[in-house]
Amino acid sequence: MKLGIYKLFKSQKVIAICSIILGILFITAIFAPFIAPNDPIAVNLAHKLQSPSFEYPLGTDHLGRCTFSRLLYGARISLGFATLIFVSSLVIGLLVGAFSGYKGGWIDQFLMRLCDGIMAFPSLILVLGLVGILGPGLSQVVFALILVQWAYYARMFRGMVLSLKEQNFIAAAKVSGSSQWKIIRKHIIPNVLPPLAVMGTLEMGWAIMDISAMSFLGLGVQPPTPEWGAMIHEGKSYIRTNPELMLYPGLAIMLVVVTFNLLGEALSERYGSKRQF
Repeated sequence: MKLGIYKLFKSQKVIAICSIILGILFITAIFAPFIAPNDPIAVNLAHKLQSPSFEYPLGTDHLGRCTFSRLLYGARISLGFATLIFVSSLVIGLLVGAFSGYKGGWIDQFLMRLCDGIMAFPSLILVLGLVGILGPGLSQVVFALILVQWAYYARMFRGMVLSLKEQNFIAAAKVSGSSQWKIIRKHIIPNVLPPLAVMGTLEMGWAIMDISAMSFLGLGVQPPTPEWGAMIHEGKSYIRTNPELMLYPGLAIMLVVVTFNLLGEALSERYGSKRQF
């Protein structure tokens, strides 16, 4: 009993700390234009590769741009578009999975085979292929990631719906004359929403890493737009002389991803929910 109370207290403590860190990061990203001391894309070759100072808190890059300002603006892209990818994929997967699992029959077979076809490929390889077809750019990367990620959610939600279909309250809703769409909307979807807290925190970390990876490869955010993965790509030429150009955005990515993962694990322990595919 004492061990259970300790685990509960520990998980709540981790949830609180991670939520505060993420809250600060999101607020910082939203108000980046008011916090950033300099224009993140303004080039000033006379001040290139400077050490940290009052004017440039983290120094400057090879083009004399403020590294701290670029980190702040990069957070807007990494966090903002990761949220967009997660929400869009989730909505599509939720609707497809709920409809497929409840409807059954050939519709279910067709949709699940489509999901199996998408999941048969490593997600990053499939995204690279789609971006190669669509062309480089942030919007293309976001679109490709959404096309790939929704299948995982659909597969998981379908499994939840199949177990819910056998519950008594679903049978009662059918007897009362509720339509199929009403049953899905009022009884199925609300019961599969609780695991979203756990799923969302884990998937946000992956989405940020995917966006950064695409930008690092030159397929995502294009210069001079600041983004953490693109900043690492730009700083790799100066890894021997100015390693901090890669270190700062790398630490930012690590902080966000680790925080999301810790929050997801804590929520999983707190609510007893695990991600399943």
